[in-house]
Amino acid sequence: MTLSVERNLLYPDCDGQPMADNARQFQWIVFLKENLERWFAPNAQVFVAGDLLWYPVEGRPDLRVAPDVLVVFGRPKGHRGSYQQWREGNIAPQVVFEILSPGNRLQEMAKKQEFYNTYGVEEYYLYDPDENDLCGFIRVNGTLTAVDQIADWTSPCLGIRFALGEDTLTLYRPDGEKFLTTLELEAQMEAQRQRAERLAAQLRALGVEPEE
Repeated sequence: MTLSVERNLLYPDCDGQPMADNARQFQWIVFLKENLERWFAPNAQVFVAGDLLWYPVEGRPDLRVAPDVLVVFGRPKGHRGSYQQWREGNIAPQVVFEILSPGNRLQEMAKKQEFYNTYGVEEYYLYDPDENDLCGFIRVNGTLTAVDQIADWTSPCLGIRFALGEDTLTLYRPDGEKFLTTLELEAQMEAQRQRAERLAAQLRALGVEPEE
């Protein structure tokens, strides 16, 4: 048996739990993960993942959790079967997100928060899309502490602004652009393409050949 196979057996890539309990929870996980990846794409040293098992302590495969979304600054992008912290410069994920579903139990979420507090998470965000309820925690004096004014909060690590409205949560990048769903992004790109085609047609009508 090779060393890599032994590692995989000791630190499995899957915990046997589903990524999401329902379509809404899954949509929010994908929405957050894809938009964060898009924003941090130019930075090779920011790793973003969804539903990835995080093992903080070597030799303790029982200590693990799979945040719905995690962000790690100071680690390169790339495929990982799991996030084994001792192989990642001992850098813990700085930011984690959890999306609540009816299947989540309070005891389970309390254990996750305790885990994140113990193993070095700097910011933890918990959103319930059914109730439109957002909770945020940031590390203050070594302990994850609840954010009092979360309705219009900007993440210190991410620069992302959380705007909690009456019906839903809207997120904004540091450049002011709103987080978009895949369909919204496609519609935006199509609108830009059509504008470019109209401009090119107007230039040609004036006898000017547009630049490629």
